[in-house]
Amino acid sequence: MANKSGRTLRRLLFLGAAALLAALLSMCLGAAPVSPKEMFQAIFQGRQDSAAAGILLYVRLPRTLGCLLSGAALAVSGAIIQTVLANPLAAPNIIGVNSGAGLAVALCCALLPASAAASSFAAFLGAFGGVLLVLLISEKAGASRITLVLAGVAISGIFSAGIDAVVTLVPDALTGYSDFRIGGLANLSLAKIAPSAWVILFCLLAALLLSNEMDVLALGSDTARSLGLPVRRVRLILLALAAALAGAAVSFAGLLGFVGLIVPHMVRRLVGGEGRSLLPGCALGGAALLTLCDIAARTLFAPYELPVGIVLSLAGGPFFLWLLFRKKGVIHP
Repeated sequence: MANKSGRTLRRLLFLGAAALLAALLSMCLGAAPVSPKEMFQAIFQGRQDSAAAGILLYVRLPRTLGCLLSGAALAVSGAIIQTVLANPLAAPNIIGVNSGAGLAVALCCALLPASAAASSFAAFLGAFGGVLLVLLISEKAGASRITLVLAGVAISGIFSAGIDAVVTLVPDALTGYSDFRIGGLANLSLAKIAPSAWVILFCLLAALLLSNEMDVLALGSDTARSLGLPVRRVRLILLALAAALAGAAVSFAGLLGFVGLIVPHMVRRLVGGEGRSLLPGCALGGAALLTLCDIAARTLFAPYELPVGIVLSLAGGPFFLWLLFRKKGVIHP
């Protein structure tokens, strides 16, 4: 047991080092490279009178923080959803969580264009409403795992049509709509990230505190009830946390896909499926993955820049197909 705990800790430290390295690279690499020395002087010594300092503090720093926060939020959201629903194919972008948050943000931008805090709250409501709607439909149609996924795909399509309708009727509702729809982290500011950052940090801590309950719930509803767990209440709380995490990320990063699907599977292979190690591992792994994908998106075709959502889709689509064929048993009722 001690050897296993030590191995898990080492792998978590490895993921933490990967996230830190990705953040440093994100700060230094780009259309205008910045040296580590210039970064240190601008951030830690307060030298803000150079062009490099301006790039770091007003462009690279908000973007890097956005990558770390949204990557961690989406990965932990995916881990919670997969565990609570006992479905390895579930993820925020697949079962309607992201698109529900996106529709709510589009409506909020149309009705309350100047309120960043309202956008974050609307994203949570949309994400939570989306996951509850998918659960309701799948239970009515027959609560098999494939039914849940198909219901999520259908709901995502409906919500996406709603976003299109809002943007068509109110063209200025979402400035940079294409980046929002694909998922992108350009043009972020600390003020735009701040409201969602507090939501993400709070929900990450709350999810970690409920990791034992999540592990019990993963044993199955009947077993969890026999152990005294209030299954319905715990499931709703965990799904609310997952929705809040995904919604907060969507509110400033757009409809990013596949982070919540890829990262939990990768992290389970490294640290196992216990919540106390899985959730921190997903937070660190998601932060590292999204940051590295963002670096690739803005450097591979420089001076042109791709939205990071394109890079994630190119990686996540084949991964989803591989998962579907490798785990054939999960798609049967």
